[in-house]
Amino acid sequence: MSLGGYGLSLRTEDIAKFGQVYLQRGMWNGQQLVPAAWVDSATSRWMSNGSNPASDWDQGYGFQFWRCRNGAFRGDGAHGQFCVVRPEQDAVVAITAGTRDLHGVLNVVWAKILPALQAGALSADGVAEAKLRRKLASLALKRSPAVEKPALAVEIGGKRFVFPRNPQLFEAITLTPSDEDVAGTQMTVVIDGAENRVKVAGSSWTRGELANGPSAGKIAASGAWTVADTFTFDVVRHQTPFAAKYRMKFSGDELKLETIPNVGPTPPVIVGRRE
Repeated sequence: MSLGGYGLSLRTEDIAKFGQVYLQRGMWNGQQLVPAAWVDSATSRWMSNGSNPASDWDQGYGFQFWRCRNGAFRGDGAHGQFCVVRPEQDAVVAITAGTRDLHGVLNVVWAKILPALQAGALSADGVAEAKLRRKLASLALKRSPAVEKPALAVEIGGKRFVFPRNPQLFEAITLTPSDEDVAGTQMTVVIDGAENRVKVAGSSWTRGELANGPSAGKIAASGAWTVADTFTFDVVRHQTPFAAKYRMKFSGDELKLETIPNVGPTPPVIVGRRE
């Protein structure tokens, strides 16, 4: 279910299809799904929202479509989800991102993609294709740099730290050194009444799932002791651009949990105590 104006959860390919419908003035596979007149009106400038010629947020606004520089219009999503349509060059650019620099993303479109568009088909370029394939093959999620597992890991191993009621709904956390992986950790976290067990490998990302809380759903997880008193748990939500870093700093019977999302507001630090 969607409110219509926002809240859609789409794959990048679906964003591109949506833009293609508007590029074709409401036509899809030979069928007029949306009246062409509506598309023309919705993507036109109906109101001013500023006068800065260098800003993509100052080019006017239509019916839930923004006008852009370079004769384009676009749909915006949170944190860098873009559907940019440029009718003059029969082009749609769909972007899924997790960033705080939204204008920086559009600047790359105008600086890199726009000049590369041309009327005819591109000629084959084996060198460029090989370079692209090498780049794609080398892409990897960054993990927090680890230190040697401290004595504290054994001291707090299996001990349960509980939190007072908090907006993130964390109730308790237990870290236990892994029997199977010298550098690994078994983490048990209770979120809004649901107990989650996550095996965190010491040298790689592992797939898992969290029930409830801000990172609920399928995840990729990585964890390590990053300083002698701090365990850092990195979470990336599967098939989304959203990630969070959870820093757990231990001091005696106290655990301070700091949450650092890649986008959006940063929650306050919460403090738990050993049972």
